[in-house]
Amino acid sequence: MPKMKSNRGAKKRFKTTASGKLKRKKAYHSHILTKKSPKRKRGLRKATLVDKVDKSRMKRLIAA
Repeated sequence: MPKMKSNRGAKKRFKTTASGKLKRKKAYHSHILTKKSPKRKRGLRKATLVDKVDKSRMKRLIAA
């Protein structure tokens, strides 16, 4: 049986932190920015962590 391939799209989108958590960028910051407030856009710039519920699924996509 051949080796499992990792999901290349997911591999580019998620980074693993030193403690094993997954870091991701926030959505809705690519276009239609005129109607979004500066405060909202500032918040979207910052990276955040993948939720505990989704972490195992995302790790499987990256590791395989």
